[in-house]
Amino acid sequence: MFDIAAILERLVFWMPAVLVGLTFHEYSHGWVAYKLGDPTAKHAGRLTLNPIPHIDPVGMLLLFVAGFGWAKPVPVNPYNIRGDQLKGLMLVSLAGPASNVVVALAGTVVLAFVGFNSVLTPLLSPVILVNLILAFFNLLPVPPLDGSKILAGLFPGARGLLQSLEQYGLIILLVLVFSGAIGALFRLVIHPIYVFLLQLAIGF
Repeated sequence: MFDIAAILERLVFWMPAVLVGLTFHEYSHGWVAYKLGDPTAKHAGRLTLNPIPHIDPVGMLLLFVAGFGWAKPVPVNPYNIRGDQLKGLMLVSLAGPASNVVVALAGTVVLAFVGFNSVLTPLLSPVILVNLILAFFNLLPVPPLDGSKILAGLFPGARGLLQSLEQYGLIILLVLVFSGAIGALFRLVIHPIYVFLLQLAIGF
């Protein structure tokens, strides 16, 4: 049975953070691809900070109901990328998580500026946490997450193995979620960094 109160809380306090995080993540993919010579995202209307084109309705619904979802992936044509395609795809993939780290740090700076007693605090702290989650989750080397393409760029010999695993990507992710591995990532890596950033904001 769904917890209606928890869903409403996510909608009010967490939806802005999710929209900001997903939008910057997908936009950054498209922007770096465009700078490397691939206009596919631009032609698809995805080179925008308007969150609507980036929303996958099913992924967004599941995100708030089940806590696990996705955005609409930005289309990238590797054949348009200038130079080394693997390195180019690595940079395009890295741009998404990197943008989330930047947004989390920006949220920390704003929170330090407005103070913890501000009416904005219930909105800013989710921005920090959600963007940390998006950054580290997407760095997992599991296809089709960004981490798999980053790994392929760093170690071209792993490309074949990663491509062969892509058809099982969703299954692998579900296993990681329900086995508690993602929970361990949150407890051991993401949450300590989140607490550290909050302490930084308090210290300013």
